[in-house]
Amino acid sequence: MGTSPQWLPLSPTRCPDSWDAAGTLRRRSRRSVFWRIECFTISVKSVVGAGPVGVVAALACAQNNFAVTVLEAESKVDDSPRAATTHPATLEMIDRLGLIQSFIEQGLVARYFHFWDRPTRTRVAEFDHDLLREQTEFPFVVQTEQHKLANMGLARLREYAEADIRFETRVTSVRQDATAVLATTEGPNGIEEFRADYLIGADGGRSTIRKALDIDFEGYTWPERFLIFTVMDDFQQLLPCCYRNYFADPQEWVNLFKIAGDDGKGRWRACFPAQIDEPEDHALSDEVVHSRLQSAFPKTAPYNLVHRNLYKTHQRVAAKFRVGRVFLAGDAAHVNNPIGGLGLNCGIHDAMELAGTLDQVVHGLADELLLDRYERRRRPMNIQFVQEATIANKRRLEENDPKVRRANLDELRARAEDPVRHKEFLMRSSLIESVRKAALIA
Repeated sequence: MGTSPQWLPLSPTRCPDSWDAAGTLRRRSRRSVFWRIECFTISVKSVVGAGPVGVVAALACAQNNFAVTVLEAESKVDDSPRAATTHPATLEMIDRLGLIQSFIEQGLVARYFHFWDRPTRTRVAEFDHDLLREQTEFPFVVQTEQHKLANMGLARLREYAEADIRFETRVTSVRQDATAVLATTEGPNGIEEFRADYLIGADGGRSTIRKALDIDFEGYTWPERFLIFTVMDDFQQLLPCCYRNYFADPQEWVNLFKIAGDDGKGRWRACFPAQIDEPEDHALSDEVVHSRLQSAFPKTAPYNLVHRNLYKTHQRVAAKFRVGRVFLAGDAAHVNNPIGGLGLNCGIHDAMELAGTLDQVVHGLADELLLDRYERRRRPMNIQFVQEATIANKRRLEENDPKVRRANLDELRARAEDPVRHKEFLMRSSLIESVRKAALIA
């Protein structure tokens, strides 16, 4: 391929992602609350879906001394390449679950993120989470794949005697009355019925629970699909990047970020938009995949590709997050494009908010009317902080009007150079502002 064109950084090269994570963990370990494993059955909760959101909801409920049943249609946790970016506000919640040390150890600490102009091969702006040091004990992002969170949560959940985890158990119907919810399932034991005081539907974008409740999934599907390529090559040998990078380009934008991998050796994911009418077999062919990668990031040797995927992307929010004793959380309640890594984070916030609300109601600290607060808080927060942000992120990267595009990049640059606006941007992108704003909603 010849000599690779030079990528131009904003400032002299330095260690792109560093933070005293070990020091944070040492400080946390001295103050952490160790949850009691003994579980006294106060109320039975059923959670549909053993993804990270469902598992977090189940674990948080178990830690509140509820008996929980997790119903998962698949035979194991899905370990295909999915979300990995975990923001500071979410790290605080994972800490409350008692999982933060394992979570950080199994991922990568990412202090910075970069915006680039791909046509000029220039870095436009760098944002540094360390500016949030006085706002959170976790002024960084952690790149830990979502299946790791689900698995470590399940391992902790199995320590509770009143936790029942059922794989290969598909919910086929749901009905409820004033006192309970009844879920009918098909699984290894044939047709079964599970009775619960409350049911949490965290069963993904195609949610059976949402459909059973006849809840509209409002929004739209993007006309182009997204391509994700996972490679073993080290992009930091090719350009002065950090672990999270966004490349604006009117012809073909790119997202580039690093994950640890199950073996801890590290690998990189590159996300591209497919052409609107591009056939799947063409987009995923060896020739086209390597051509896209080489065009964006030229190198002399072929890329060591270990995974490729093509999928549709949506911007949708359920019209309701609660119907009686049934609640929606995570992708069952909202989906969005992945630019910014916000969807899974918002789902975990759903799970923690719902577990806390149920805890207050069941323990007699609040009337059942408080259950409506879950939707009052979580639905607008998703629209304001996730839907709006991910749509804006995508449009910023793909903008093709030269004047608008230049203004967008100038705005990013100016924001990064102004400490006050820099911090404001991080407060929003880290979802700290979202959590604080939600807490004000009665």
